[in-house]
Amino acid sequence: MFPDEALSDDKFLMGRLRLLQPRQGYRAATDPVLLAAACPATAGQSVLDLGCGAGAAALCLAARVPDLSLAGLELQPGYADLARRNAARNCVAMQVECGDIAAIPRALRRGFDHVIANPPYYHAAGSPSPVAVRDTALRTNTPIAEWVAAAATRLNPGGWLTMIFSTPNLPEALAALPPKLGSPLVLPLAPRDGREAPRLILRARKGGRAAFRLLPPFVLHQGPAHDGDRENYTPAANAVLRDGADLSAAFR
Repeated sequence: MFPDEALSDDKFLMGRLRLLQPRQGYRAATDPVLLAAACPATAGQSVLDLGCGAGAAALCLAARVPDLSLAGLELQPGYADLARRNAARNCVAMQVECGDIAAIPRALRRGFDHVIANPPYYHAAGSPSPVAVRDTALRTNTPIAEWVAAAATRLNPGGWLTMIFSTPNLPEALAALPPKLGSPLVLPLAPRDGREAPRLILRARKGGRAAFRLLPPFVLHQGPAHDGDRENYTPAANAVLRDGADLSAAFR
């Protein structure tokens, strides 16, 4: 577990959400906020966050959608403990279990309306982080296909998988979808207009039969280059990252 002196208290969604995070280790940034914005959950539905970390994605989703039944699975006990603490301090009911997606704990072996995931994205052969918990959170030791398979097993018929990951993993993820998951929608996340998208969001539906769709990129920053210390988000990105808006318009 992380001692209190090793934690920071960070604001998300303009302070609507506060998260305890390790000062050294994996720290949530924009990815979980974008993931939460892309999940098409509605009030009263159930959501499972695979690899929930300190709870950022699930709790950002709860800040937008009321009355969700939330659950999370996290490999590292310290982060699982933080997810429980963060849910409690934000007055959100969330079941968090510690375990591996390859052997999901019995307590989570039920159907969900939505599964969300932000899998590790650094290749296993790359240079390791000197901070062990950060390295575990970011390094791809479990193939993306296994994340897709775990999600498919836990989804109710008609339920949605929503994942954010690095673009090179897209072919493997798409190949892993059938036969249980279909109707794939891919939203590239471009840092600026005209730039390649290093990350993307994939949505797929259990039992879906619609054709694959590659959507126009969602552009995060204005202007051709970084402007000093200013974040300079586009209005659409600012609405998501600061105000907690959803990404439904981008998936039409």
